[in-house]
Amino acid sequence: MPIKIGLVGCGAIGAEIAKAIDDGVIDAELVAVCDHNAATAAALIGSLKKRPFKARLEELVEMADVVVEAASQRAVPAIARAALSRGRKLMVMSVGALADAALFAEVKSLAWQHGSQVFLPSGAIAGLDGLKSASMGEIRRISLTTTKHPRGLAGAPYIVENKIDLDSLAGPAVIFQGSALQAVRAFPANVNVAATLYLAAGEADVLVKVVADPAIQVNRHEIEVEGDFGRIATKVENIPSPRNPKTSYLAALSAIATLRSIVQPVKIGT
Repeated sequence: MPIKIGLVGCGAIGAEIAKAIDDGVIDAELVAVCDHNAATAAALIGSLKKRPFKARLEELVEMADVVVEAASQRAVPAIARAALSRGRKLMVMSVGALADAALFAEVKSLAWQHGSQVFLPSGAIAGLDGLKSASMGEIRRISLTTTKHPRGLAGAPYIVENKIDLDSLAGPAVIFQGSALQAVRAFPANVNVAATLYLAAGEADVLVKVVADPAIQVNRHEIEVEGDFGRIATKVENIPSPRNPKTSYLAALSAIATLRSIVQPVKIGT
């Protein structure tokens, strides 16, 4: 019997996940969706061949085997507590929320207590399996440079608070440099990958740079890791999601691949 999935968040990534389930890419059943915007949820339901139930969070959790968070960092605590306290598996897309040490500790504790699991997709980056392996030894340096078109950074808290005029940029400019913890607060819709690196490396420091480039047409993530194992350097140039330029299409594909791995008997990679 296919596993039952409940989707919280019907935006760009949520819609891609729902479509993949509906098309049979994932051997699962989308039983319920939930979104704070009733119109967004209704539009997604109407676009699917097998229409899920529009539910409140508590109802969705009761119906599902796996709860998928594709909403926002702000929504993660409530979704995690509701799902894990009932022993449901949980997949978190807004990984930046878990850079909060207290919340991450609570999520791990709830999963242990209720025999559940939490899945964090690799998102829009490559090389996470190598980083996880490398973290078994000493890691001396991790850096992430994210370059996006200014329209993909517009509205971020850091941009608004510092009154940065993105429209005035004539070329690439470093608009932020700091830790992963600072980055996920400054750009909650843009650099969840920083939190993913931070957690995959055992909560090690990550130096993050955010670059705005009006000439770029992709979302670029460049990662460098140095440690006892040697050196890893990766560069991924992602096509922005056609539904939301703030995120990369690869992030949605990563979520789909993670859900497939949950339901398949053989798992490849670290």
